[in-house]
Amino acid sequence: MELTKSELEIMNVFWEKKEQLSRASLMDDPEKTWKDSSVHILLNGLLKKGILREVGVVRCSKTYGRIFEPTMSREEYYAAAIFSHRFKPEPQALLAAILRRPEMADVDLEAMKAEFQ
Repeated sequence: MELTKSELEIMNVFWEKKEQLSRASLMDDPEKTWKDSSVHILLNGLLKKGILREVGVVRCSKTYGRIFEPTMSREEYYAAAIFSHRFKPEPQALLAAILRRPEMADVDLEAMKAEFQ
């Protein structure tokens, strides 16, 4: 599963706010770059891809709106995206490449190892 740029921007709002959101809440986000008229289409696309789920309804002025939440974390999405490609990476080589990245210099590898035991 791969997300479009606009879908990824919407998901980043969910992941950063760590709460359930309505369409109206997304429209209020000051950093949005998607068009107001396309939010409904984007949300339905995210529902169809299974990365969002509908969890309820909330009253928005005179109407009602659906509330959504992610079905996976940002890290789970990127892991799924890597392995959904036609040419899947070799897991050991991928992990080695990640561990060699400069961003990993300060990561506590022992704490990571403990998480898998």
